[in-house]
Amino acid sequence: MRRLRHGTAALALGLLGALLALAGTAHAAAFEVLVFSKTAGFRHDAIPAGIDALRTLGGQNDFTVTATEDAGAFTASNLASYEAVVFLNTTGDVLDSAQQNALQSYVDSGGGYVGVHAAADTEYDWPYYGQLVGAWFQSHPAIQQATIRNEDRTHPATAHLGATWTRTDEWYNYRTNPRPNVRVLQTLDEGTYSGGSMGADHPITWCHSQGTGRSFYTGLGHTVESYADPAFRSLLLGGVRYAAGQATANCSAPAGNGQIEAESYSSGSGVQVAAHASASGGQTLGYIENGDWAGYSNVTTAGAKTFTAKVSSAGAGGTIEIRSGSAGGTPLGSVTVPVTGGWETFTTVTTTLTGSASGPLFLRFTGGGGALFDIDTFSLGAEPTAGTLSDDVHLFYYPWYGSPAVNGGWRHWQQGGHIPPEAIGADLYPALGPYDSGDFDGAVDQHMKWVARSGAGVIVYSWWGRDGYEDRLARGVLDAAQEQGIQVAWHLEPYSGRTGASTAADIEYINRTYGSHPAFHRSADHGGKGAFYVFQSLDITDWTALDQVTDTSIVLAQTTDTTKIAHFSGMYTYDGIAGATAPGWKQAGDYARAHGLIWAPSVAPGYIDDRAVPGNATPTVERADGAAYDRQWSNALDPAIGGSPTWVSVTSFNEWHEGSSIEPADSTPPAGHGYRTYNGAYGRTGEAAQTAYLDRTAYWVGRFQGSAAD
Repeated sequence: MRRLRHGTAALALGLLGALLALAGTAHAAAFEVLVFSKTAGFRHDAIPAGIDALRTLGGQNDFTVTATEDAGAFTASNLASYEAVVFLNTTGDVLDSAQQNALQSYVDSGGGYVGVHAAADTEYDWPYYGQLVGAWFQSHPAIQQATIRNEDRTHPATAHLGATWTRTDEWYNYRTNPRPNVRVLQTLDEGTYSGGSMGADHPITWCHSQGTGRSFYTGLGHTVESYADPAFRSLLLGGVRYAAGQATANCSAPAGNGQIEAESYSSGSGVQVAAHASASGGQTLGYIENGDWAGYSNVTTAGAKTFTAKVSSAGAGGTIEIRSGSAGGTPLGSVTVPVTGGWETFTTVTTTLTGSASGPLFLRFTGGGGALFDIDTFSLGAEPTAGTLSDDVHLFYYPWYGSPAVNGGWRHWQQGGHIPPEAIGADLYPALGPYDSGDFDGAVDQHMKWVARSGAGVIVYSWWGRDGYEDRLARGVLDAAQEQGIQVAWHLEPYSGRTGASTAADIEYINRTYGSHPAFHRSADHGGKGAFYVFQSLDITDWTALDQVTDTSIVLAQTTDTTKIAHFSGMYTYDGIAGATAPGWKQAGDYARAHGLIWAPSVAPGYIDDRAVPGNATPTVERADGAAYDRQWSNALDPAIGGSPTWVSVTSFNEWHEGSSIEPADSTPPAGHGYRTYNGAYGRTGEAAQTAYLDRTAYWVGRFQGSAAD
């Protein structure tokens, strides 16, 4: 064989080397993942199965898996080799301080973290880790089947799933609800299993940004069988790809940041975690002295207009400075913390923020010498923005209350034989106390601010006839509503002697008297017509007189019986009990849609009137920490159950006698009267629970608007 000339041989060898290099590149892993499974507490039998599953996923999806239980792997130089770190069923204290610093720097500088199941049962004494994982484990019932609601199916971890997913696992309860600080992807339906303790809002899988990095956590993955389940493997794969920066996803936290545990700081100077039994989660941010500070890397100041904190002080008191970007960064505002008389005695302080910044939140503390104060929880709030309220969600509003200071005597609060102000005819006590519906600059102004916070754009004003108490207050309520961008529709109540003809005349009177007011609701989707709900419409059989007003007004009958709605523009239900089972809702919605009518089913958070109507046989509907409200909303928005509503009406904003209110209820009502509170609603306690139903309404308003857009 003739030998190749030197130049030709060199070219051939070069081409061969290039081809080999290309071949190696084609099969090289696109990214690398470190799987860490060290345990210092309970050890899960599923760890080997989890490692095998991740290795298989890596082989199928171009990433390599390095599995270790050596915490020595957590150095800056070693972590730099990986795009994501998976904490697979870790437990207890598994990292020393240097290793903690390496992980924190890695994630905050752009790395990815994935926590699986018992990752939430890890590093309890490291506040940053609590923020990174999202929530710490509290308890679990026995392994059993449950239904998961796939709340967000746009994430690569959940995109393969349907609206619900029924599977068997060990279902964690968490010490706090992570929702304010994360994007919740999946929640548990506690009604489908035994032992859930978080109520209607029980997140189980979530994600969020952390510094410039990414965090993904799922509470699934206790059982060995989980890791052979293709659907669960796809969930893991999506979480890993997101954390590694290989797949994009919206993991932004809710606007306003919600309630945040102050002890979950990611950086700080001088501050420490302090144990206090009466605090949320049993801990506060403590040992605060002059010049100390705390930073929260995944709490953005973007859009923040208010700061509210729950504080205590047996020390000197002082000031909280709210800053953006760093402890010496852009000042947004400050609030004074008073001496409360004890470390277990909490009060709430709040302030308005000014300026514009979008960096992470930092709190700086100033005051005299020694200990200043503790902070239990805090929240950043955004002012309602014009155009963000939903004209398709209507809250029934009751302007029939009176007090001696304004009305000259008590009105309605004394129902059931009670003597206000401490004893009122309600099982819950309003946060404003027994107010007056004519206190426009006080109670009514606050009501409209709360309505705006709920996301609902319309109140349905309870009206009992011309020249009556409610009629005389209507213009003042309209004025207050206008200030907050709220619109007013009308609830025509069954006053004595009401007929079809008088109702038609009432609608003409209301249109004539109030129709020019800027807050008078006119439905843009229905020819600019005003909206009138007629309560107990079935008490009257002849409604032909409505024909003279339905060309210019929307008039809804209270029924789902489509044989009883001739002359009406549609239907609503009002009943705060029926929504749990939604009887006839789908049929009513289908009929309304087929005939160009409006369908506005009513949802309620609960029903109890024991103090207002002693001995009443009406069934009680317990709130179940929000589960009852969620069940009714879920029924309304499920096309197979709720009939695809045009509007959703909420019973009620403030019907205190029936216990159906979403208006804030006092967390510390007058003692000795057996009042209930919202404590426990959606995982909130104390003062934070007072607004739980307003904020949950805003959540469902968003869901309703989203489904309508789809």
